[in-house]
Amino acid sequence: MISKPEEFGCVAVLMGGSAAERKVSLKSGAAVFEALKNKGVDAVAVDVTGSPIEALAAHKVDRVFNIIHGRGGEDGVLQAVLEVLGIPYTGSGVMASALSMDKLRTKLCWLGYGLATPKWYVLKSTDDLDGCIEKLGFPVIVKPAQEGSSIGMSKANDRDELVKALQVAAEYGCDVYAESWVVGKEYTVGLLDGQALPVIRLETPNAFYDYEAKYNATTTQYHCPCGLSDSQEQQLQQLAVKAAEVVGVEGWARVDVFIDESGQSQLIEVNTVPGMTDHSLVPMAAKQVGIGFDELVWRILETSCRA
Repeated sequence: MISKPEEFGCVAVLMGGSAAERKVSLKSGAAVFEALKNKGVDAVAVDVTGSPIEALAAHKVDRVFNIIHGRGGEDGVLQAVLEVLGIPYTGSGVMASALSMDKLRTKLCWLGYGLATPKWYVLKSTDDLDGCIEKLGFPVIVKPAQEGSSIGMSKANDRDELVKALQVAAEYGCDVYAESWVVGKEYTVGLLDGQALPVIRLETPNAFYDYEAKYNATTTQYHCPCGLSDSQEQQLQQLAVKAAEVVGVEGWARVDVFIDESGQSQLIEVNTVPGMTDHSLVPMAAKQVGIGFDELVWRILETSCRA
């Protein structure tokens, strides 16, 4: 536990990046930077627009609060740079970051451990459409494997929509897959230093919890308490902790999961640099147990102080 802000030294809040989530990252970064200043921490805001090495060269820092969402910040690349530079940082290490950013590899790890996740089918080209339809049927949700914030995702109810969804997802330059549509309720579980925060149930009138629902809509509802019984919530929290452990996640994260109509929990993905905006879910969950935003940022930063 850190009791004095000077024990952190100079903290670089890395934000921005060049991925599709840059705008969200800048908003998260500004909030984190302000929270650290409120707590008396010597912090510097660093907008990374190119090489993180060049971005850090102008500053003498003791540790990094990484709030760069998406590729380049959440996928092990930045983590590897910071390892080489010998700079402690928040969040997961190289391996866990790389695995978690790739939703397909995450699903394979979960299956290997016996954790349930919706069926999927990799779409390399339109030649794969018939096989996908045969295996999954409709509806499906099509996703770029290495994007966050629901960027590039589309629901497809028939073959024509599947073709269009593939075209949209393919624009993001990574593997694309279709995933069985889960009929049920959507939940998210924030994790802080290995402990699960209260579960949040998400509800949106949109086709799914897309970018608009996450960051712009006023119609999205966040239920916390989530409506599950105490024992059901504890089971979901334990599942989230295990799902994160399987891929080596550390520090803090957020696990997304559905509970389908049969009562089966279906793991969707794990986010290793969750959002910290006014619409974000980890701060919302932390608030339910009396952890304000500034205190949450402090606790996340504390996790960078371990060997």
